[in-house]
Amino acid sequence: MYIGARLSGFGGQGVISAGVLLAYAGMLDGKNVSFFPSYGAEMRGGTANCSVVISDDIVASPIVSNPDVAIVFNEPSFAKFEPLVKAGGILIVNSSLINSKSNRKDIKIFEVPFNKIADELGNSKVINMVALGCFAKITNSIKLSSFEEALPKVYKKLKSELIELNKKALEKGYQYIN
Repeated sequence: MYIGARLSGFGGQGVISAGVLLAYAGMLDGKNVSFFPSYGAEMRGGTANCSVVISDDIVASPIVSNPDVAIVFNEPSFAKFEPLVKAGGILIVNSSLINSKSNRKDIKIFEVPFNKIADELGNSKVINMVALGCFAKITNSIKLSSFEEALPKVYKKLKSELIELNKKALEKGYQYIN
């Protein structure tokens, strides 16, 4: 098994921290992983993306140029990464903020209202967890329980109630995918 994933959005949407959690959950599942962040000129409000590789074999490169899975949180990220997804790959789109539609017939596209789901949970900052819950269900590459186990290890300073909220957001994203 090999999945090269790209997560992309504005700074402040939790893209980089989602990549860290994805890699950590992969390690808990016994996979070989790599994480490679990329930031725009500004932090909050600028662009941010990261490459995460999850593999049963040794990871040769942390760079994911043509992702098997792309999770895009905003319109500029859709424009940049939608064309780069490998044929047969997966595009997970934040339909709360992205109005563009893909014309590609060679990839699977999942439109999920990350922001709407997070707002229903009472905290817009958990959109990244909604996205990872979707990733877990769609790819079946990492157990949802591994994400939940990784949360307090990756986010050591979060209060227990925020850990629980993040778990709920993971579960909502997971359940959203039929």
